[in-house]
Amino acid sequence: MSVIKQTLKLGMIPADGVGKEVLPAAQRVLEALGSAIPKPQFVPLLAGWEEFQKNGKALPDETVRVLKEECDGAMFGSVQSPSHKVAGYSSPIVALRKHLDLYANVRPVASVEGVPGPRVNMVIVRENTECLYIKKEEIHDNADGSKTAFATRQITSRASSRIGRMAFELALRRGAERAAPGAPATFWQGPPKVTIVHKSNVLSVTDGLFRETVRSVKESDAKYDGVKMEEQLVDSMVYRMFREPEIFDVAVAPNLYGDIISDGAAALVGSLGLVPSVNASDDFVMGEPVHGSAPDIAGKGIANPIASIRSASLLLSSLGHVDAAARINAAVDAVLREGTYLSPDLGGKATTDEVTDAVIKRL
Repeated sequence: MSVIKQTLKLGMIPADGVGKEVLPAAQRVLEALGSAIPKPQFVPLLAGWEEFQKNGKALPDETVRVLKEECDGAMFGSVQSPSHKVAGYSSPIVALRKHLDLYANVRPVASVEGVPGPRVNMVIVRENTECLYIKKEEIHDNADGSKTAFATRQITSRASSRIGRMAFELALRRGAERAAPGAPATFWQGPPKVTIVHKSNVLSVTDGLFRETVRSVKESDAKYDGVKMEEQLVDSMVYRMFREPEIFDVAVAPNLYGDIISDGAAALVGSLGLVPSVNASDDFVMGEPVHGSAPDIAGKGIANPIASIRSASLLLSSLGHVDAAARINAAVDAVLREGTYLSPDLGGKATTDEVTDAVIKRL
């Protein structure tokens, strides 16, 4: 999405744990932009494990209805799903992706100039609707008393094609932004590049279909002639991402691999608390910090709000408010460079509110 939205009605779904602390921080930053964006309206909506425990449904029908019929976009906090099977429970974020056809999870991972650490400026584009996350599992009792569990993995050419196209479009846009007069220097200086992540040497049917379909997106459309294409087996991708992260521009992966490598990539910039994402369809976008519900620190007021604030910036950019999004990013980078207001996950002592105040001050 890139058409400028003239309204800004956002569904706010804090869900569980620290989501209830970092989503209000993002809302404060959006409100602080003032006339730079249309006056935002925030619609509180319910979802999550706690909602399931109270009312028996992790994703109320009303939440889905309001998002579909009334909202221009949304923000999601974090969900605390149980690690064991609970009858009737299903992850609300997975369900939201299906209900709203949010087929892409876009996760930029970028280091900040002047902050010590690896040099990285890449985007991981994760297919959001299938792979093992269709949650078709079963368990069988064997004659000898043991058990065997099965999981169905689904890869389709339709899903692979559209996630591939989003990756190549993103690579083109990033290349154009880098080439624009006055554009700030970035750690990636080469031509636009898409890296296809798979394991088709072992999963030759499912990953083979993903690989071949994404490749065909470039090979069948001359507009992508200027985009370099390469491949990495997922295990090699993890190794090279940590050894030489500066060689990657845009990486595209099936759901499970994308989930794993994007969480791993967060270590390159210091913390999951810094890494944003958006879940996107062709006509709806929902911001979501990459981190989880962090029950060990929930309620203590020390959760890092930057991933949520950056996710709000990504949401604004996706809705066409590019300049306002850039202001947020510049403010966040300034706070990180200065190093005075850092949350405990980054080695500091600042609270959620103190970090948020520092970002707003620099807007």
